Amino acid sequence: MARYESVIDTIGNTPLVDVSELSPNPRVTLLIKLEGLNPGGSVKDRAAKYMIEEAEKDGSLRPGQRILESSSGNTAAGLALIAKVKGYPFTAVVPENVSVERVKLLRAFGADIIVSPAAEGSNGAMRRAQALAAEHPEWWFSFQYGNPANPRAHFEGTGPEIWRDCPEVTHFVAGLGTAGTIIGVGTFLKQQNPSVSIWAVQPPAGETVEGLKSLDEGFIPPVFTDNDGYSLLDRSRVVGPRESIEWSRRLAEAGIFAGLSTGAAMAGVARCASEIDEGTIVTISPDGGWKYLSTDAWTGDLDEVVERAKHELYF
Repeated sequence: MARYESVIDTIGNTPLVDVSELSPNPRVTLLIKLEGLNPGGSVKDRAAKYMIEEAEKDGSLRPGQRILESSSGNTAAGLALIAKVKGYPFTAVVPENVSVERVKLLRAFGADIIVSPAAEGSNGAMRRAQALAAEHPEWWFSFQYGNPANPRAHFEGTGPEIWRDCPEVTHFVAGLGTAGTIIGVGTFLKQQNPSVSIWAVQPPAGETVEGLKSLDEGFIPPVFTDNDGYSLLDRSRVVGPRESIEWSRRLAEAGIFAGLSTGAAMAGVARCASEIDEGTIVTISPDGGWKYLSTDAWTGDLDEVVERAKHELYF
């Protein structure tokens, strides 16, 4: 068993699990990378670590300086964990309708929480954080949507891990949120094998699949545009809340208890598998299901759960 100097050092090197029993095509292998096993509970731990460490190196983040970020929960949790270990105060701006588990996790790590209106979603939280950053220039605003360390975490970490564990990958399918994961992993995999196909999963315009973003909603993350995201993507598929919840339940039946953005990714994976003749598809499970237990997403009436998803951020 490995020994680590800090919990921060345990971020990354998550397992890649075969879930081909869920494949709609017997000639297509499905693999899912379980990012919920990171210490802060999500794939966002990777970006949080890179953003903080890069800022420490370039001097923009100094000892004792307050860190600020907007988040639907996962990036904030990763930053809060690392800030606690390193001794930085941290303020998170989150929509008021995030799950209670994520709020409690942030408080457990000592974060100061500012809530933004539910109706404004993650974009509203981002705008509030931008305003706070302007009001407090003495704070360090990590701005995950435009921070180049976000995709770099996946170009240097997640992508190489996937290639190491599955060099036969033919397709990579991932949700489109800040775009850090899909840009970083997709760019790395394309450099190793240009024939690897990169598919994005995004929610319908005007519908909530929090943690994911529609490129038709008006705000396109600079991380996406600065890295020529449109050219990187081979396909994009729209997945709504019902499909996301249904696939989260199917994953649980297979022993994978993951968050609902994982369900959205798996819905996209299933479509990809149905549209190709054969291959190996890798996807990301951004977080675990424990952060969403209060939603009854796995055990409640499906219609009621989908209706509640319009008002509470499950993803």
